[in-house]
Amino acid sequence: MSNPRFVPRSDTDTVRLVSEHPLAWIVPRDEDAHAMPMPLRIERIEEGRIATLIGHAPRHFPQVAQLRADPRALLLFMGPNGYVSPSWFHDRTQAPTWNFAIAQFDVRIDFIDTPDELDRVIRDLVDAMEAARPNRWRVEDMHTRYAQLLARIIPFRATVVAAEAKFKLGQDERDDTYPEIIDGLQRAGNDALVALMNEFNPQRATRGPAS
Repeated sequence: MSNPRFVPRSDTDTVRLVSEHPLAWIVPRDEDAHAMPMPLRIERIEEGRIATLIGHAPRHFPQVAQLRADPRALLLFMGPNGYVSPSWFHDRTQAPTWNFAIAQFDVRIDFIDTPDELDRVIRDLVDAMEAARPNRWRVEDMHTRYAQLLARIIPFRATVVAAEAKFKLGQDERDDTYPEIIDGLQRAGNDALVALMNEFNPQRATRGPAS
C-alpha cells in the first residue's frame, strides 16, 4: 500500500503534473507490445479529475494495431525527480532514496481517425507547447508539408478508467535531514525538484543550510 503521506494534496496536483510534463509512456496491455513515448494533452476534466486525454501516434507503429485489437493501456507520467544521497547528511547511517512525482492512468484508447480530429489534436499540442515562446511557431509555417505530416500520424483519445498519483517529496524525512536534502539537490542543480519539495513541505520550506 502506498504511503498516505505521498498522495496528492488534491486532484489539482495530478492535473498540473500532466499539464507541465505531457510526455508519457504508453504501455499496451498486449504482453508482446512495446511501450512508446508520446506527448498527451488533457482533453476533459470531470469533478476536478482527468477524464480524457488526447494524443497521436505514427500510423506505422505496431502499437497502433495492437491497441486497435486491445484498447486498454497504461499511461505513465513522470515529473521532477532526483537521487537523494546520504553523502549530504551529517547522519550517514541513513539510506539513499529517490524523490519524485508520478501519475499513472489505466485507460481505454480509441482512435479518432478523421481529418478534423487529427488537425485539432495537433494544433492543441502545438499551441500549448509554443504559447510562451517568442516568435512562436504555428503549423501554418509548414505550408504544404503540414498535410504530409498529417498523413503519417493517427489521433486518439484515452478515456481514464482508473488513476493513481504519488508525490514522494520528503514528507517522511526528519526535520534535521530535510534541509540537507534541499541543499544537496540545489548543489546538484535540481531546482525543479527543490521547488516542488518546498511546495509540498511549506512548514519547513528552506533554501538549505547556510554555507
